Amino acid sequence: MDNEGRATGDLDPGPDRPRADGRMHRGRGGHYRQRRSGPIAEGRRQTYAALDLGTNNCRLLIARPSGDSFRVIDAFSRIIRLGEGVSATGRLSDAAIARAVTALSICRDKMHNRAVTRARLIATEACRAAANGTEFLQLIRDQVGIDLEIVDRETEADLAATGCTPLIDPQARGVVLFDIGGGSSELVLMDQSEPARRGPPEPVVRSWVSLPVGVVTLAERHGGTRVDRGLFELMVEEVAVHAAPFTALYGSAIDGVHMLGTSGTVTTIAGIHLDLPRYDRRRVDGCWLSEAEVTGVIDRLLDMTYEERVANACIGSERADLVLAGCAILEAIRRAFPCPRLRVADRGLREGILVKLMREDGVWAHPSGEA
Repeated sequence: MDNEGRATGDLDPGPDRPRADGRMHRGRGGHYRQRRSGPIAEGRRQTYAALDLGTNNCRLLIARPSGDSFRVIDAFSRIIRLGEGVSATGRLSDAAIARAVTALSICRDKMHNRAVTRARLIATEACRAAANGTEFLQLIRDQVGIDLEIVDRETEADLAATGCTPLIDPQARGVVLFDIGGGSSELVLMDQSEPARRGPPEPVVRSWVSLPVGVVTLAERHGGTRVDRGLFELMVEEVAVHAAPFTALYGSAIDGVHMLGTSGTVTTIAGIHLDLPRYDRRRVDGCWLSEAEVTGVIDRLLDMTYEERVANACIGSERADLVLAGCAILEAIRRAFPCPRLRVADRGLREGILVKLMREDGVWAHPSGEA
């Protein structure tokens, strides 16, 4: 995982030449280029953007450095199901592409309105798997004016680890980090990080694996609307087969380790456990769940009808057919790594991107921690 310092995925340069200082430059037609150069200098105030175009979601964070971390000044998240049907057809559908164009256009406008100077814009499993993934990227360049970077699974795992490292219990020996995505799921074994002099702690990764199953692909294969316990077990068994080689190597090494989960699945479980009348990130991010509490929520979800899942404020119509597929992936991971505690992270790839960009620019070497 040696991707720190990469900052590809820049905003489309458009027809104009770059500015002498290399910062984001507006060309004709409202296109933008990303500042490429190295450390922060001359007290310039930087504004960073991280975009994650996944199989299910399109997410954007815009932030500025603040102290030993950063302050989010704008955000966007929308379920677009870019990977819908890819496991069956091998291609991104016209409808999914249209949804992506709409969402990415909103992200472009937000980056413009916030005067973003540094960005990394990534696409993941749906674009990796689709035969027309490269064609889709060109369409986005032409129609939206941004340049997406398709990242590999190792980069996904690395970014998730970077974004979630601050939530490792300082008293723990390490964590089993999992990121349940729409088209793939990553498992990362991490040791305890050394305290950082400035900025967030750096991840210490022992090993990782990417499982070729996510909530969209699993739900499409097995169905997500009507899920009984028998079907749920079939999904768990499918995931367990993919995880088995990794489990055989590391499944016994969990003494003093807790789980750390980042995904819509685990944040939904936390919201339901907390009986939130509406989803509240401030209460979910960083909260702890015991093994029994996670089991209790999964049992509740299995007892719900599809209509009841739709009506739940922490699930809704966009996730109601996916949440039990996510729970099946989580259950397979829990059985492979039976840790007594799970910490929930409403953070991940985007935060990892922001941290890496800011480290590359030397933000936390600056006395005030401000860019």
